[in-house]
Amino acid sequence: MSTPITTTLALGPDWLDPEWLISTFGLIGILVIVFAESGLLIGFFLPGDSLLFTTGLLVADGQYIKYPLWLVCLLITIAAIAGDQVGYLFGRKVGPALFRRPNSRLFKQENLLKAHDFFEKYGARSIVLARFVPIVRTFTPIVAGVSRMNYRTFVIYNVVGGILWGTGVTVLGYFLGQIPFVKTNIEYILIAIVAISVLPIVFELLRARMAAKRGATPQERAAAEEAIRETREHYGKH
Repeated sequence: MSTPITTTLALGPDWLDPEWLISTFGLIGILVIVFAESGLLIGFFLPGDSLLFTTGLLVADGQYIKYPLWLVCLLITIAAIAGDQVGYLFGRKVGPALFRRPNSRLFKQENLLKAHDFFEKYGARSIVLARFVPIVRTFTPIVAGVSRMNYRTFVIYNVVGGILWGTGVTVLGYFLGQIPFVKTNIEYILIAIVAISVLPIVFELLRARMAAKRGATPQERAAAEEAIRETREHYGKH
C-alpha cells in the first residue's frame, strides 16, 4: 500500500511550493518552470532543485503525474537544455546592454555580476556547474552569450548539464520517494535540498563578510575597484 505524502510545514507562498505547483499545473507546469529558470531573467526565483526532486517523488508515488519516469526525465531535460539555449541567444543578442540596465524588482545587477564571476572562474565548466546553483544557473547561459562563448562548446556543456541536473535530480527524487520516511517527511527533505543548493552562495557571503571584518589593504581595495571598472568599461564599449 502506498504511503501518502504529507505536507504540513509551510515552505513559502503556494505558488512557490513544488507540490502545489505540480498538483495545479501538472507536467506542463513543470516544463515551463524548468525552461524559465534555465535562462529567462524572470525565472531566477523559481524552485528548481526542489521542484525536480518532488517531481521524481510524485512519479514514484503515482500522485499527480501518471507518466513513466523515462518520459518525464526526457521532457525535463529537453526543457532545461532549451531554456539555456534561449538564455545564450538572448545574451548574445542583447549583449553588454544588460550590464548597463538599471536595477528593478525582478532584475538586480549583482545577480548578473555573480554569474559573470562564476563564468570567469570556471569557464566552459560553469555551464554544467551552474545548474546546481540557484540564481547563478539562470544568468550563466546569458553571460555565456554576452561573452560570445563558442556556440558548439556551449551546446555540448549545455546538454551535459541539462542531463545531469534535469534527469539526475528527478531520478534521485524517484528512488528516495519510495522510502516511507522520505514520503512522510517530504517538506523537511525539501528544506534540506534548498539549504544544500544555496550553500555555495552562503559560503561566498560569509567569505566576503570575513574579508570585510579583516579589512582590505589599500592595494586590495584598489585592485577590486579596478576589476569592477574594467568589467563595466568592457561591456560598456559594445
